[in-house]
Amino acid sequence: MNIVKVANYESMSLKACEKLTSFLKTTDNPVLGLATGSTPEGLYRCLIEKQQQGEISFNNTTTFNLDEYVGLKGNDPNSYRYFMNDKLFDHIDIQLENTHIPNGETSDMNAECETFEKELKEKGPVDIQILGLGLNGHIGFNEPGTPFNSRTHVVELDESTRQANSRFFSSIDEVPKHAITMGIDTIMESKEIILLVSGENKAEAVKKLVQGEVTEEFPASILQKHSNVTIIADEAALSQIKEV
Repeated sequence: MNIVKVANYESMSLKACEKLTSFLKTTDNPVLGLATGSTPEGLYRCLIEKQQQGEISFNNTTTFNLDEYVGLKGNDPNSYRYFMNDKLFDHIDIQLENTHIPNGETSDMNAECETFEKELKEKGPVDIQILGLGLNGHIGFNEPGTPFNSRTHVVELDESTRQANSRFFSSIDEVPKHAITMGIDTIMESKEIILLVSGENKAEAVKKLVQGEVTEEFPASILQKHSNVTIIADEAALSQIKEV
């Protein structure tokens, strides 16, 4: 793993933006894996600025998002489709038909998982996958205990994950209990992975990720086995790793 230490959240976002900007400038038909939540918002703001300034274009870019809540329509403000449109897609020159997010309101979840995998196989692999890190080590919505060989699937969300995400909802009762997520094996097929981590509350998780054993009880630990992972983390998130 390559660990890039930065001062704060803003620096983390800018460093990730620099890497993606450089990649987009030199790649004809890029395939990006994207994440939601508060962690990548700064990155998306920077990418919007770069595109609006004419430095980069997303016209030939294809994207695949990690996950989506089960039961939320795409126009629900808490859905990840709404999030991505609001935070990125509506502000850049990407073709919406080239943006792929699991359909959380489908009546056949198994078929949706198969369709998502088929699209990934046809248009992928993902060149660069953006990841965040859950407090319990989840990547995407792959909770502790998820098999490392998992493909896109429906998962029951851990209570700690629902609590962490309840800040985006009016109450914990509104947070869905299930989600569709890329599987761990699916994520690991990405050519390159950029993991973004910020804040002291993530320090213990980062330590487990970097220095702990590889175990399905801490899903992110599998990243130790990937050949091209860059962790961009601020000082607070790296506070328990003294040699960085």
